[in-house]
Amino acid sequence: MEISVFNNYPNEIEFNYEKIINDISKYFDIDKHASVILVDNSVIHEINKQYRAKDYPTDVISFEEAEEDYLGEIFISIDKTYEQAKTYGHSVEREFAFLLVHGLLHLQGYDHETKEEEKIMFDKQNEILDILNYRRENK
Repeated sequence: MEISVFNNYPNEIEFNYEKIINDISKYFDIDKHASVILVDNSVIHEINKQYRAKDYPTDVISFEEAEEDYLGEIFISIDKTYEQAKTYGHSVEREFAFLLVHGLLHLQGYDHETKEEEKIMFDKQNEILDILNYRRENK
C-alpha cells in the first residue's frame, strides 16, 4: 500500500510518524493508495462539525473514495494523539499507529456501529498493532 502524507500540523511533531506510516503501509499488502493528513484539533473539529454534525474535535476521520486504486483520506489530529497517549498511558507512537490502523480499516469497509462490527474491527486492529509491535504499555 502506498500512503501519501500531508503534514498540515502547525507545530513540530515530536515522534517519527513517517516510520509508523511506513511500517503500517508494508503490513497492508494491497495495490491501493491512501492519503493521511495530519492536523490540529481546530481543523479536525471543523471537519467533524461539517461532515458529521458533531461539534467537537475528534481523533481520526476517514473519507472513503469510490476509485479503483484509491482508498481515500484519513485526517489524524496530532493534538488528540498526544492527549490520548497520556490519557491511556502509552506512547504517542502506539496511539498514532492505532489511529492510522483504525482509519485504514474504515477505508477498507470495517466499521463499529454494532457490537458485532466493533468486535471484528477492534480484534483486527489489535492483531495488526501486535504484529507490528505497537502494543499498549501499562505504566
